[in-house]
Amino acid sequence: MRGGAGASPRGETEPVTSEAQHEGTPDLGAGALVDPDALERNRNRVRRSFWRKLRRVMSQIPFAEDAVAMYFCALDPATPLRVRATLFAALAYFVVPTDIVPDFIAGLGYGDDASVIAAALALVANHVTPMHRTRARRALDSAEVPAGRDREGPA
Repeated sequence: MRGGAGASPRGETEPVTSEAQHEGTPDLGAGALVDPDALERNRNRVRRSFWRKLRRVMSQIPFAEDAVAMYFCALDPATPLRVRATLFAALAYFVVPTDIVPDFIAGLGYGDDASVIAAALALVANHVTPMHRTRARRALDSAEVPAGRDREGPA
């Protein structure tokens, strides 16, 4: 079963921490702190598994374009760190094979994934730029969804 916003070594997610939890850790904006270890685990998991999972399920999910736009936004160096942490956590939830609602359950399986993607997107929507959305549409429309491990996906 998965939890909050970051991914643990066992594939579960960990929440983005608050200042009350880590005194002395620098605040990176909007009252949220970023656990650098959780961010790195999520980033690595997403970069390793995102395109493979997307290729397998994109005909079954209505949020493929949002997920791909979030992916490109998370990889964009201009995206603030706390936004990248939120996006990588949501995308890690999508790619982790264990799930609150198993993905194979018809009609329900991707509901929790859709909820996590929608919630993360609502929190950081102003950072997902038209360029990220254009890259997402181009990747999905051109059937250039990369095979295997890909660092950035289609250009």
